[in-house]
Parts: sequence; C-alpha cells; structure tokens
Amino acid sequence: MDIVVIGAGALGGYFGARFQQAGANVSFLVREKRFSQIRKNGIHISSTQGDYKLQEPRLILNTDEIETCDFVFLSVKGYHLSGTLDHVKALVNKGAYVLPVLNGIEHIRVLQDFVGKSRVLGGLASIMATLDEHGNVVHSSPFHDLFFGPMEQGQKAICLQLEKFLKDANINSSFKEHILREMWKKYMFIHAFSGVTAAVNLPIGPIKAQQETFNLLEFLLQEIKRLANAHHVSVTEEDYEEVRGKILALKDDATSSMHQDRRKGNKLELDHIHGGAVRLAADTGLTMPYTRAIYGIIKPFARG
Repeated sequence: MDIVVIGAGALGGYFGARFQQAGANVSFLVREKRFSQIRKNGIHISSTQGDYKLQEPRLILNTDEIETCDFVFLSVKGYHLSGTLDHVKALVNKGAYVLPVLNGIEHIRVLQDFVGKSRVLGGLASIMATLDEHGNVVHSSPFHDLFFGPMEQGQKAICLQLEKFLKDANINSSFKEHILREMWKKYMFIHAFSGVTAAVNLPIGPIKAQQETFNLLEFLLQEIKRLANAHHVSVTEEDYEEVRGKILALKDDATSSMHQDRRKGNKLELDHIHGGAVRLAADTGLTMPYTRAIYGIIKPFARG
C-alpha cells in the first residue's frame, strides 16, 4: 500500500505514522518549514493508544518524487485546500484515490470538480491531537477513529481493499456504506464544538456547566441537522442525540482544534467550517441565526 499524506500536522502525522506502523509505504508531502522540523526531530507520537516513533519518515516537497500512489490521505486545514489541488491531481494521475478528512463538507465538491468524482472517497477522522513545540504529535483522546466509504458507484472495491489493510493497524477504522451521513454527523460535532469553545475561549467543561451556554451548542447542532436534511441527507433526531452525547462525554479539559488555534494566535478554519455552513444554507434558503452569530463573534480572530 503506497500512501501519500498531504498535511503532516497533528492529524496527518498521527495517521500517517500509524499507516507506516501497519506496513504501508508512506510519504509525507510537506512545506519547507515542516520538512526541516521533521527532518530534525522525526515524527514522535505520544498517545493514549501507545507511543510510536518514526525516526526517518520519507519526506517530499513535490509529487515528481512519487512514482506510484494508491491513496492520498488529505488532512490539511480548510484554508490550505486550494494550495494542494495541483498536488492531488498529479497523484490521481498516477493512479491514486483521494481520502480527504478535512472538517466540513464543501471540500468534497471542490475535489470532485478538480480531479473527477470517481477518484474522491468519503472520509472523516475523529481524534484530539496537537503538535508540541518540537512538532511532535500529542494524542490526548481515547479515540482515534478513521471512517471511510464510497461517494460514487464503483468505489466499494477500493474501500474494501483499504479496510483489509487497516484491519491490523493501531487505529479504530471502519468502512461505512453511507459515509456521507457520517460526514454530516461529524460536521454537526465539529461545527458546534469548535464554534462555542472558540467563541467563549474555554474548554468544554465550563460550557457544560452553564446551561445557557450549552443551549447555544445544542442550537448549533440542530442547525446543521436541518442543513443536512435540506441537502437530502437523512440526519435524524437520534443522530443529534448521539452527537450531543459524545460532547457531554468529553472530559472537562477537552477542547477543539479551532480553540487551540485561537489560543496560539494561529489562523482559524472559521470560513471553511462556519462560513461553509452559511454558504450551504444560502443554496437552500435556510436561515441559520446561531451559526451566523458564532461566525460573527469569532471572525475578528480568524486571521490569527
């Protein structure tokens, strides 16, 4: 299995290292700054699910260095998507399927338009991880989930091939026939969780402790549920309760990557996640007052 990881941050670094641990030939396509950092330190994972050290990962700066590729594991931030498209297309031309695990939904249509629907799989990752000052991965959650499935007819066979490879990998992976529904459920989670934690600049504990604040999170979940339904995806009230329960089950110090980025003064994925919801709502005539309010509150911090 030849895999190219585009986006070797906490998420891409974690799953890429686990893929290699399971026996894949993994290459990390990185920018020069990250290239130098990983070349110096390697990729070290400190994880609740077992530590792992990748001392000399294969790093590349250009897709010309790749001869064959089965999968592109695309794990960049939403605001970096446009800068990766030419790389993705070059790898698709070498035979790759694309497994994107970005937050949100809009990126699927962007990728399909750019490289063709037949080569873009559905995927999502659920993990809480960040990079320390040396660029190593700190995985703090008990979960490290990777779900994938077909978006188009004819993709089931390649998804089953990936499922077979990942069977013995140290991640919780699962093939999902109805992956789009799972992606919308993840969108519900990240939209509400990242929105409220970043807006109030607090982890989930104090938010759960204040009913009025937690109500806001519930309203955001419901808005994405209605948005999914408007786009003909059957996200149900039971799905809403499932996602709400996952948020309630989080440890009090748990927080979102968007909140972490706000605290670090980094650029935020606000436009990709919450701006994307506003744009998708406009396509259907939905109003999303709570999403628009959160979007407006966080906007001054979006550039870092």
